[in-house]
Amino acid sequence: MAMTLRLTDDQDRALTLLARAQGSSKQEAAIRAMVAAAARVVADAEVADLARVYVPEYADVDKRLRHSR
Repeated sequence: MAMTLRLTDDQDRALTLLARAQGSSKQEAAIRAMVAAAARVVADAEVADLARVYVPEYADVDKRLRHSR
């Protein structure tokens, strides 16, 4: 599937630097960054879910943190 990604000049420079550091194209660097970010979000959500189930005290802390944002 094709997609156009509109970036500011600063975002494009950041992506260019990331691609150079990885020795890849900007497209590959963007894909890697998205996959890594998704993996972190999913892992964080899984850890939070497990903590709510197995550590009852966590539920109160989680609730307070969510309301403080």
